[in-house]
Amino acid sequence: QVRLVESGGGLVRAGDSLSLSCAASVFSDSAMGWFRQATGKEREFVAAITFNGGSKYYDESVKGRFTITRNNAYNEVYLQMNSLKPEDTAVYFCAATRGPPGSGWPRNHDAYEFWGQGTQVTVSS
Repeated sequence: QVRLVESGGGLVRAGDSLSLSCAASVFSDSAMGWFRQATGKEREFVAAITFNGGSKYYDESVKGRFTITRNNAYNEVYLQMNSLKPEDTAVYFCAATRGPPGSGWPRNHDAYEFWGQGTQVTVSS
């Protein structure tokens, strides 16, 4: 079992930056991802990182603005969000899958076994 706790959400203005953190109870063998869900919409992929940080993946909508990193010494994964837009407003979820990622990883939410409770990010125009 992996427990995930997100933090760092908040209310910011368009163009601002925000950094999200996700603390994991078990981490070093887990591929990690960030998803988001806006009100009335389906959960969508944002970014993902392999267990050793060697490969990173981004949705086209955030590429060049968001950066995913991890620190295996602290069992944490981060999402640095720059140049935020109102359309980035959503609840952001951290997700993990242990061992080699299966089919559908990194963009399919079904490829992740464990999820955090989410943290709200609101970007005003």
